[in-house]
Amino acid sequence: LAVATRIGAFGRGSFAEREETAKMIPPVNSLVRYNNPILVATAKSKKPDAKATKEPAAVSQTEDILNSILPPREWTEDGQLWVQYVSSTPATRLDVINLQEELDRKLQQRQARETGICPVREELYSQTFDELIRQVTINCAERGLLLLRVRDEIRMTISAYQTLYESSVAFGMRKSLQAEQGKSDMEGRILSLEGEKKDLERQIQDLKAKCEAIEKRESERRQLEEKKHAEEVQFLKRTNAQLKQQLESILAPTAAAVKK
Repeated sequence: LAVATRIGAFGRGSFAEREETAKMIPPVNSLVRYNNPILVATAKSKKPDAKATKEPAAVSQTEDILNSILPPREWTEDGQLWVQYVSSTPATRLDVINLQEELDRKLQQRQARETGICPVREELYSQTFDELIRQVTINCAERGLLLLRVRDEIRMTISAYQTLYESSVAFGMRKSLQAEQGKSDMEGRILSLEGEKKDLERQIQDLKAKCEAIEKRESERRQLEEKKHAEEVQFLKRTNAQLKQQLESILAPTAAAVKK
């Protein structure tokens, strides 16, 4: 009970803190049930109305916990500051049925998505959960505080998933940019290598042409040398035959004289 009282005191806060966080527009219609708005101050006085801002002496602990779980709404309209506290009226079975019908009507009216991420659906279901917490807290404050812990844990988990999603998207974008940069570098390297390939292919063609020219020149030179060699051999054969004939003609008379 002491913990609940401290939570309630923290939820109410001072009027100065509420005035600093006051909205300049009236709040939108919510699925959470609130009491009728209370006029707190006007633009002329600029001071809170003592009767309106004075905390009731007999404020129940349940209302104290309700105000800590669901803080009062404040807004300024026509220079007047209004405050609206959450209702402490117990809910009946008919109220729960009406809440379900109102939820379905607003989902259809605001065209909320049935699946996937939808801020409208998330907002309406959050209001419905807050209204259920209000109804449960009126009957059992401890159960309402436990549901509050569950609600805060769910919101913290969703926030963690949102942070993780945003960081993953940023990581993916960073990797995508790095990939694009690496792609441009790779394309430049590919163009450079293709240029080097063309230069090497031209060098290969030039070397092939030089080899063919050298082979052709060497083949012609070899043919000339073979022809020249063949002519020298024929010349030597003819010379040898002539010398042989001359030697035979010289040796023939000498042989005949010896026989005689």
